[in-house]
Amino acid sequence: MNAPAAPASQVGRAVGLMALSTVLFGFMAVCIRLASEQLHPFEIAFFRNFFGFVILLPILFRHGPSLLRTDKLGFYIGRCSIGMVSMLAGFWAIVNLPLAQAIALSYSTPLFVTIAAVLVLGEVVRARRWTAVIVGFLGVMLIVQPFGQSFTAASLVAVLAAVASASAAISIKFLSRTEHPDAIVIWTTMLWIPMSLVPALMVWETPVGITWLWIVLAGSLGSIAHMFWTRALRLGDASMLTPISFLQIIVVGAFGWWLFGETLDRWTVAGAAIIFGSNVYIARREAKLARQAVTDPEINPETPAPR
Repeated sequence: MNAPAAPASQVGRAVGLMALSTVLFGFMAVCIRLASEQLHPFEIAFFRNFFGFVILLPILFRHGPSLLRTDKLGFYIGRCSIGMVSMLAGFWAIVNLPLAQAIALSYSTPLFVTIAAVLVLGEVVRARRWTAVIVGFLGVMLIVQPFGQSFTAASLVAVLAAVASASAAISIKFLSRTEHPDAIVIWTTMLWIPMSLVPALMVWETPVGITWLWIVLAGSLGSIAHMFWTRALRLGDASMLTPISFLQIIVVGAFGWWLFGETLDRWTVAGAAIIFGSNVYIARREAKLARQAVTDPEINPETPAPR
């Protein structure tokens, strides 16, 4: 018995939303780099959160204060602390690495999510998925070049961002069991504002001129892209939509060449392609097992499926 196919219009909308989200995330990265001509990445992170929250206010007004009622504030604070490490490291990498390289390394997050799911959630991951994770890490090694002359410690900061992002993603799995998706986004952004203000004050410089445009756009584009992303995943399978997200590498690569004179080296291209393939396989494997668990009456839903 197969799961009913989603209507073509719904699939098309999901693809469109994911593509739009991906492009906007790419534009956000470009705005971060442009703002870094005057501001430290830690200060940019604060403004991204501040203006991102302003964009989210209409959602809060629509739902009302009841949306923010929760008995998991402590969990939110822990989750946001980890997420803040990821954001600060990620912004620092965007400023100090070629854009395409920084974004390519950020796509290693699903590999770390798989490992965290085993350690934290007790998920059973078997040979095929572990193989995909190992292959994905080979792609990371190609980009980082730990034993090559082109190695830079900045690439390890990008990997740190991916590790922290994976930890934050696992925490969302816990929160999503009882919390409204919009509440998670709003609580996260609200808590990030004071958390990011502390490191920003250490390097504070009041923005001037066109820098204001870049930081407003970074915050606005980030929140809008996140909303499009969550809605796309509601409408379509992650296995179908995951490959679209790699359009971001093309976007930032093109702008990196146009605005900053950056070039794509063969190791970044090869590593990104390997990570891309691993993530696609993991996403499709997850979707296949999820469909089996729902549609096959012989599968016990309480038994972890082999991965």
